[in-house]
Amino acid sequence: MVLLGKTFFDGIDGIDGIDGMDRIAVTMGDPTGVGPECLVKALALLLPNAGFQPVVIGDRRAWERALAITAVDLPWCAIDAETLAADASPWERGEPRVAVCTPTAPLSEADLGFGAPSRAACRATVQWIATAVRWALEGRVQAITTGPIHKANLHRSGFDFPGHTEYLQHLTGSDQVVMMLAGPRLKVSLVTIHEPLSRVPALLGREQVARTIRITAQALRRDLALSAPRIAVAGLNPHAGEGGKFGSEEREIIEPAVAALAGGAFQVSGPYPPDTVFYRAYQGEFDAVVAMYHDQGLIPLKLVHFDEAVNVTLGLPIIRTSVDHGTAYDIAGTGRARSRSMEEALKLAALMAYNRNHEPKP
Repeated sequence: MVLLGKTFFDGIDGIDGIDGMDRIAVTMGDPTGVGPECLVKALALLLPNAGFQPVVIGDRRAWERALAITAVDLPWCAIDAETLAADASPWERGEPRVAVCTPTAPLSEADLGFGAPSRAACRATVQWIATAVRWALEGRVQAITTGPIHKANLHRSGFDFPGHTEYLQHLTGSDQVVMMLAGPRLKVSLVTIHEPLSRVPALLGREQVARTIRITAQALRRDLALSAPRIAVAGLNPHAGEGGKFGSEEREIIEPAVAALAGGAFQVSGPYPPDTVFYRAYQGEFDAVVAMYHDQGLIPLKLVHFDEAVNVTLGLPIIRTSVDHGTAYDIAGTGRARSRSMEEALKLAALMAYNRNHEPKP
């Protein structure tokens, strides 16, 4: 059994590595940021014993430039979409290697200025995501991992979605998706995502909270092989409302949502005061925390897992993980970007694919 490293395998019931050779499509993200550099560094560390077949989707010029910048020695070969569709395998030719596919028009050197993506580069970045999703829906790959994008630049080039998560929901036609940030000891799901804080109370509803809990539990059981996951739900207000003194959302929305799910195939409890529940989860009392809004969950997560955290989109018909950092334009091209988040995103995608596609179903 090939081990990918201990980070995401410790404490997972019955899983200590990966045997399968599932394909993971990896988008390089914004080609003018650190995404390509992080990607080549991560794959160089994971190969040849990665336990999965990486298919990079991006621009070949940006890929070769990242190899030169990082001085990484990484075996790779160029393939086209037809080769992947026909199931011809570049990995059957000998040593493990990375397959690189450019499904869009090649970008020019002028399109790839560090920190200054052209409209062509922005459009290509979006198309690479769409290609990865299509391949996953068609079964050509068993999971996708996405590199960092710069939302403001994409918006200026016509991208109409707040971020990756909402775009993936659109592409897959999913009713509801949940953003989870996962680290080795703390995993957090969000009821609301990219919303102004002033709008959060009005956006919360019993069914929305309950669906977030259910989707989180399903992912922990199916994709992370936790037979009886323990989920804690954070309150919205200080002290979880203090019996209504500091707000009514706990009594009117969150408590009924938790109560409706009691006695199921997973353990759910709360709402707990937000200032203590993340510490309790970090200490091992809970397997995941459901937070009410973006910063409530991500501040503690990034405090303890800044480099190794992984963004996971739950509720999709496909597996998607992502780095939990941005394009870092200020250091793009220097070779200094750390690749830990990309490494963990790839490893977690491989683990989820193994659990979903190869483990016996109950």
